[in-house]
Amino acid sequence: MGGIVTAGGAVEAYIQATAARLAADGCEVRTEDWHGTPVLVGYRADFRLRWMATKLHLLTVVAPAAAVTQGDLETFTNTAFDYAQAQKGQFRGLQSGVAVFPGLVGTHVDPAALAWAGRRQLVRFGSVARPVAVDVTAGAVGCFRGTAALGFVYSGHLRRKLDAYFPQAAADAPTARP
Repeated sequence: MGGIVTAGGAVEAYIQATAARLAADGCEVRTEDWHGTPVLVGYRADFRLRWMATKLHLLTVVAPAAAVTQGDLETFTNTAFDYAQAQKGQFRGLQSGVAVFPGLVGTHVDPAALAWAGRRQLVRFGSVARPVAVDVTAGAVGCFRGTAALGFVYSGHLRRKLDAYFPQAAADAPTARP
């Protein structure tokens, strides 16, 4: 990840607004120190009979970055995926699943990172990750909002949560979609 250099505090403002959106949706919200970088962590669990009577643990992990490349986003996604599974994944697959939204918010986001985030969700046993790249300068948000074959029963729920937690940084900016 790049350093925490922001355009007029726009990155911090977006992350603070994300924390407020998470709290308003009933998430437990905290900030953790990940190797000197403050990382926002939001958590909620939902149970639905229509999900084949499973409980979905949703973790949203958001960090600031001056510049975001596809490699940065892939690395952060894997780190957040490991973190989510360590926190709530011990019983995944047994009427329990884990979803994580690993988000990097920056002032310069490589279009390849936006495209990669919008392409698909990543899957591990009993877990899914939908990476998010937010470019506060361009007002672009890249993330997968589609329906995936694996974990399809959660797709509508995950899409609604992504829409609630990661709205466009600017009202007229395009959103990267598959």
